[in-house]
Amino acid sequence: MSVEIERKFLVKNNDFKNESYSEKYIKQGYLNSDKNRTVRIRITNEKGFMTIKGISSATGTTRFEWEKEITKEEAEDLLLLCEPSIIEKTRYLVKVGHHIFEVDEFYGDNEGLVIAEVELNNENETFTKPIWIDEEVTGDIKYYNSSISKTPFKDWS
Repeated sequence: MSVEIERKFLVKNNDFKNESYSEKYIKQGYLNSDKNRTVRIRITNEKGFMTIKGISSATGTTRFEWEKEITKEEAEDLLLLCEPSIIEKTRYLVKVGHHIFEVDEFYGDNEGLVIAEVELNNENETFTKPIWIDEEVTGDIKYYNSSISKTPFKDWS
């Protein structure tokens, strides 16, 4: 079984952009955004992906994840079937110590939201936190992409 172990943080400034070695535009939607299982369709540059994620562990760090590459055309067709509110963002990759942080800068109804994630090999793995990291939001469901597709950042009080 494929398992994703990650921690998630808010980002306090744009310093990560100077440290980024790669960036890509992402457009994604959800065929199913139920918290017990999400089915995501994503277009990243010229590739399409379908991803299924299971419910998170009690800590919010670990959950089942299955991903399959599909054609960009298939992904475009499936995005038409997705629940309302497609997410658009730029993902920056930043190497910090022995880890890669994925920093997502959101657009549209989620403009102003910037979240960093780091994938780990186990829940207790140590890692270096960059200075641009702010509050940890691991396990806070409102920061899940499937949640912000339903309740966008612009509607938060």
